[in-house]
Amino acid sequence: MSEERLRAGAENLLRNCSGLNPGDHLLILQEATDNGYYDADLAAVIAGSAKTMGIATELRTAPFDPMGSILPVGIQTAMAVADRTLFLSRCGDQIRFSDEMRKTRPIVAYVLDTEMLASRFGAAHYSGFVQIKDAVNTLLANARTIRVTCPLGTDFSGPGANFPDKGISDVAITRFPMSVFAPVPTAGFSGVIVQDGFLVGTGSKFYKPYGCHLNAPVEIHFRETKLEGFRGEPEDVQRATMHFRRVGEQFGLDPMTIHSWHAGIHPGCFYTRPAAENFERWSGSAFGNPRLLHFHTCGNYAPGEISLNVLDPTIEVDGVKIWDVGVFHVSRVPGGAEILERYPCIRATFDNPETQVGQGPTGRLSAL
Repeated sequence: MSEERLRAGAENLLRNCSGLNPGDHLLILQEATDNGYYDADLAAVIAGSAKTMGIATELRTAPFDPMGSILPVGIQTAMAVADRTLFLSRCGDQIRFSDEMRKTRPIVAYVLDTEMLASRFGAAHYSGFVQIKDAVNTLLANARTIRVTCPLGTDFSGPGANFPDKGISDVAITRFPMSVFAPVPTAGFSGVIVQDGFLVGTGSKFYKPYGCHLNAPVEIHFRETKLEGFRGEPEDVQRATMHFRRVGEQFGLDPMTIHSWHAGIHPGCFYTRPAAENFERWSGSAFGNPRLLHFHTCGNYAPGEISLNVLDPTIEVDGVKIWDVGVFHVSRVPGGAEILERYPCIRATFDNPETQVGQGPTGRLSAL
């Protein structure tokens, strides 16, 4: 990758996303690199670009707790005095629904390495994707009916998105890149989700086993906020049932709850290795591609503790296919065409979408 492309991605993060100016103070909290989650060179590249831009930069290693405990007091104090805090650590993702962290204006990076930072995922203008997210949120909130299907048989539907009264600012952090719309509550929705390949965690807590392999597609029927049961090969049904039960018992949750769903909006997002090679990395980065839609289950809150993932969704809003077998047609969203006109880099991203999202050798999500 070229230095120019790396610089473009870093500046998109630091200027367009963070809003930092010369003289501002950036705190970078990095996860220990021997955890194997974030690339060892990523923090240094971003810090180097920040210093070139005149931004005072402090790097610290943030302890990572798989169960997502409260951040140490020293880290919280450092965050309070910084202008922005950038998490290159999963502990930032674990606080994404914590309102008490909102005042520190944290940013969580979903680029895991320098290749992702230098790609269209990292470099396409951040503000434009915020506008796309807002336009999709508005479309879904004003819809009369929403229906979601997929090639394997997923089929559920419901009314317009009933976002919480506090609005559709769904997380307490800033995501970089912006790659999903607000979670749509499942209240009012019902149908079937066909889960292929595996069940996996949500990034809230990193329990073991984090992934549960499935040999064949499993139908998961739901109504409103309740999972009604599993259908499929007996061995898979038993394995799924026991996995939900085990995770629910571990965290004192009703395992048969389902909270919300959303899909990726950033066609520059990619994941080139099979998901099953590293479920933790896959579940924390690939979800931003429009080929993936996921549910928050096993807990009546976002993100829950078990994620259900659908490959190549079709999302119809009032009969219009906004997503069509994994292709996000942003021009079909009111205001979407104008956003593409304003940001040629985003138009180029939609014209040349990434297609690798962690599929196995069969082209489907799989555990092999």
